[in-house]
Amino acid sequence: MATENLFISSLQNQKVKQLVLLQQKSSERRKSDQFVVEGLRELRHCVSKGYEIESLFFCRSLLGESIDDLIVSQSYEVTPQVYEKIAYRDSTEGVVAVMRMKHMHLENLPLSEHPLIVVLESVEKPGNLGAVLRSADAAGADAVIVCDPLTDLYNPNLIRASIGALFTVPTVAASSEECIRYLKARGIRILTAQLQDSKLYYDTDMCCGTAIVMGTEATGLTNQWREAADAHIRIPMLGQLDSLNVSVSAAILLFEAVRQRMGSR
Repeated sequence: MATENLFISSLQNQKVKQLVLLQQKSSERRKSDQFVVEGLRELRHCVSKGYEIESLFFCRSLLGESIDDLIVSQSYEVTPQVYEKIAYRDSTEGVVAVMRMKHMHLENLPLSEHPLIVVLESVEKPGNLGAVLRSADAAGADAVIVCDPLTDLYNPNLIRASIGALFTVPTVAASSEECIRYLKARGIRILTAQLQDSKLYYDTDMCCGTAIVMGTEATGLTNQWREAADAHIRIPMLGQLDSLNVSVSAAILLFEAVRQRMGSR
């Protein structure tokens, strides 16, 4: 494929300014239907799941491996100074790409016969959501559903924290009402993680279709989810604090589901 492969040396270049704007402003991401991915590992995960590279920016002196498989019609070599401006991370591999968004809906989620789903209600911190996605990928979860999100799914911090798991695990944003209706219609058991009126998580069957639902450490889940639950589960807390980081809780509960399912084979 023929490429422009232009060279950009000016920090005032319009494409550079637009890329930085996409990184910084969720409103710009929504308006343009684009987002930014930085790093070879994340970018290759993204491309492998069918995302389209709109434009590619690379700094030849920082590249550690060939990117011939990633070159598109709008590819731009940049100076180290320009790359420093467009790079979001401290450590970098010399590649940043502007990607076209994909819009997935609940009805399009590819579910297995006995799906394992993580549901997060109003989780605000992109780093927490990214870490949950990594655990969901490691546990082979079918999907992550983010209800009433307080951050957009293409936030650069989220992509960075997930190290590309945002692209390997089907992830959807929806309202809590929509999600509850979706799970109930498919007979997927709703397990809410909460301290009150709950039993220990390892005493709860997770071999059937299961949705593990968690809220924030500060406020927990709303009554809407507590009332919709088929069971309430908790992780035993033996110290003086009464909660774990949501990403740690997600990992514990997901791998209990994996343990049960492997034992039932």
